[in-house]
Amino acid sequence: MCGIIGYVGPMDAARVVMDGLRRLEYRGYDSSGIALGVDGRLYFAKRAGKLAKLAELLADSPLPVSHQGIGHTRWATHGGPTDTNAHPHLSSDEQVAVVHNGIIENFAELREQLETDGVVFASQTDTEVASQWLARELRACGDLVQAMRATCGRLKGAFTLVAIDAAHPDTIVAARRNSPLVVGVGEGENFVASDVAAFIEHTREAIELGQDQVVVITPSTVVITDFDGNVKKGRQYRVDWDAKSAEKTGYDWFMRKEIFEQPRAVADTLLGRFDAAGHLMLDEVNIGDDELRAIDKIVILAAGTAFYAGMVARYAIEHWTRVPCEVELASEFRYRDPIVGPRTLCVTISQSGETADTLMAIRHARAQGARVIAICNTVGATIPRESDAVLYTRAGPEIGVASTKGFTTQLAACYLLGLWLAQVRGTKFGDEVADMVDELNAMPALMQQVLDRAESIYRLAHDLAANKDFLFIGRHVGYPVALEGALKLKEIAYLHAEGFAAGELKHGPIAIISPATPVFVIVPPRGRDQLHDKVVSNIQEVRARGARVLVLAEAGDESVVPFASTLIQLPSVSTLLQPMLAILPLQMFACELATVLGHDVDQPRNLAKSVTVE
Repeated sequence: MCGIIGYVGPMDAARVVMDGLRRLEYRGYDSSGIALGVDGRLYFAKRAGKLAKLAELLADSPLPVSHQGIGHTRWATHGGPTDTNAHPHLSSDEQVAVVHNGIIENFAELREQLETDGVVFASQTDTEVASQWLARELRACGDLVQAMRATCGRLKGAFTLVAIDAAHPDTIVAARRNSPLVVGVGEGENFVASDVAAFIEHTREAIELGQDQVVVITPSTVVITDFDGNVKKGRQYRVDWDAKSAEKTGYDWFMRKEIFEQPRAVADTLLGRFDAAGHLMLDEVNIGDDELRAIDKIVILAAGTAFYAGMVARYAIEHWTRVPCEVELASEFRYRDPIVGPRTLCVTISQSGETADTLMAIRHARAQGARVIAICNTVGATIPRESDAVLYTRAGPEIGVASTKGFTTQLAACYLLGLWLAQVRGTKFGDEVADMVDELNAMPALMQQVLDRAESIYRLAHDLAANKDFLFIGRHVGYPVALEGALKLKEIAYLHAEGFAAGELKHGPIAIISPATPVFVIVPPRGRDQLHDKVVSNIQEVRARGARVLVLAEAGDESVVPFASTLIQLPSVSTLLQPMLAILPLQMFACELATVLGHDVDQPRNLAKSVTVE
C-alpha cells in the first residue's frame, strides 16, 4: 500500500514524479502529493482523493521547474484522508519535506516531546513526526544524511522515509526498515521508489536495499550505508520487464489484461525448471537434500489470495510427499505460539514479497530454527531476501489490485515445489513426476481454451448483474477455488459473496439459499468418483431449494447436465491441477460484473495491492 517516488536529474521533476505516481496508483491510496526543491526553497502540492485532483491543482497552480522531487500516494492510517494529512509533510521551518510508507509505532511519544519543545503540528499523521524530528536533527548536525540516521534510530515500527531539504537541490536521502524501497539507476539521473514500476519508463537498472539502510542519491551517485554509517553495497539487477508490460495495451482494465496473460505467465513460471526427462531442477532452492528428507512438517504462510493458493498446495504437497502440511494465515501465525523447529519447512507465498504479516511470520519461524522457502513474484523484495531459498513466479507486473495471474502462477510454483520435494524424498517415482510435469506443461494451452470462451462468461455476468448475493461451493481443491471466486466478487464488485466447503452446506450455509440465489459449484473431475458424486449430490441439494446453479465441470461430464442452470465446461485434467482452470471463469465473471456495475475494477475502494503494514 502507498507509493513513493523520488527523482534527481535533468528532467522536469514534477512531470517525472507525477508519471511515477500514476504507475503506482495500483498499490491503493486515498490522497497524493509532491514536493520540489528550487533555489533554496521547498514547494509542494497535495490533495485528498484520486491523483487526477492533484493533477488539476498543478494545472491551475503550476510549481516552479525543478530537478529534484519526491511524491507519494497515501493510504490513510493515522488521520483521515484529507488535504492536510496527505504527504509530503514539511517541517515547521519548511526546510525539510518527507514522504513515508509504513507505521511509526512510537509517534505519540515523539510528538509529545516535540510539542513540549514548542513544535506546532499541522496534521494528525505519524509521518509529520518524522519530518519534524528530521528537521530537529538537521539543525543540530547540519547534515541531512546524518540527521536521517539519527532520526531512524529513534523510530520504532515499519517505515520507508524519503526526504529532501531546501539547502541541497541535487540530493535525496531515503531510509528503510521493514518497508519496500528500491533505487533506479539512470544516465545522469537516479530514482528511489517503493516499486520499480515508478521508474520503469526511464530505467530498468535497479539496486535492492537491505534492512536498516540509508541511501543518498544525486544525479551521478548512489551511496548506501547502514543506520550506523557503515558503507554497504546493494545488489544491482536488471528488471526483466519494461514499461509496455505495465500498460493496458488496448484492454479496458489491467485486471482483464492480466487475466488473459495467465497462459504466458504460467508457461514462464514453468520454463527451465525441468530437464528433457522430466526431472525437476529447482537450482534456486539451495537447501540440502538431506535437510529436506529430514523435514517432518510443512507450514504454508500466506494472506488473501496467496492463502487460497496455499490451501490448494496443501492437498498436492501432502498427496505427493506424505508429509503433514498446514496452511496458516500469516497474520495469525505468530500469535498462537505455533510449534515449529529445525525439522519444519515453512513455505511463504507473497506476490509482492513485502506483505508485512507474512514477513513477520517468517521471522518468527526462522527464530525457531525452521527453514523457509519463499514463492514470490518480485525480485529483490524483502521476503525472498530473508528466506533461505526463493522460487520466483515470473508473472511480470500485476497492476490490478485483485490478483489473477498472481494466483495461477503461485499455484504453478507450489506444484513445482511439491513435485520437487517428492522427487528429493523419493515418495514419487521418476516416471510419476515426469507424467505430472508433462501435464503441467500442457496447462497454458488448456487455460487458453477456457479464456477463449470469455464471451459466454461475460453474458452470464450481464444476466446476473441485478443479484446482490452469490455463493460458491466446492470440495477438496475446489473448496479454495470457491473461496477465491467469492473473494474476487467482494474485492471489485462490492457484493456479498461467500465460499463454502460443499460438505458443510447441511451444517448451516444451506439456510441462506433462496429461490434464484446464484450458486457456483466447482465439480471435480470424474477420476475421483466418490468426491465427484458427492458434489453432484450437493448440486441437487441447492437446486431443490430453487437456486440458480452455475456448474463448472469437465467437458463430457453428463451427470451434471440435468441439474445445472448453466454449465461451464473445463478441459479434462487431474483433480489436483483443476484449480488452474476452474478459477479462470470466476475471474472473468467478477471482472465483467464489476464493469457492468460501473466500479473501478483496477482500484477497488479501501484496498491496496501490497499490504505493507500490520
